[in-house]
Amino acid sequence: MKRPVHTSVKDTQLIEKRRAEMIRGSVQLFKQKGFHRTTTREIAKAAGFSIGTLYEYIRTKEDVLYLVCDSIYDEVKGRIEQMDLGQGTLENLKIGISHYFYVIDEMQDEVQVLYQEVKSLSKDVLPYVLKKEEEMTAMIETLIQRCVDSGVLYLSRDQVYILAQNIFVLGQMWGLRRWMLQENFTLQEYITLQTDLLFKGVKGYQEKAALS
Repeated sequence: MKRPVHTSVKDTQLIEKRRAEMIRGSVQLFKQKGFHRTTTREIAKAAGFSIGTLYEYIRTKEDVLYLVCDSIYDEVKGRIEQMDLGQGTLENLKIGISHYFYVIDEMQDEVQVLYQEVKSLSKDVLPYVLKKEEEMTAMIETLIQRCVDSGVLYLSRDQVYILAQNIFVLGQMWGLRRWMLQENFTLQEYITLQTDLLFKGVKGYQEKAALS
């Protein structure tokens, strides 16, 4: 569920356009100055409109953080739903992981802002951000569970959960440490290496379990 963000504008396309501009402008400010030191007037200027126009689309500065969080979640969800990943195959799981990693690469600034500001989020914002992380991880978990249901993976419920958490963190690692990782790997090389290691680990565990 999304947290409703107040707006006095009725045109949904205009709302999406203005909020996208707001997100782009605010993310750069939050990276440079931090959330608390950034003013709504600065956000409006970076977005290209007046402070009065800004308040037609949000009520508080924290609303912008909700929008940033939702933008990451919506992009991950959209990429996964865009492909026909309903069948529980390892290839579909790999495609889903790849889509997730590519979104994190493209939205690196948004991811960095959320992690950078998590320590200073209010008691209202923090649970929402954490909940969205859970929902993104649940999408990955669903792809893994489909492979279990189709019989191509043999994992317990707890193992499915932990594997999804591992994949989620590996994506975040690229977003937060890309400055170092890309000295040795392209994004596709990183994805291939990580998925190979993950699946070799799962395969090795299953073979060991079958022998015991």
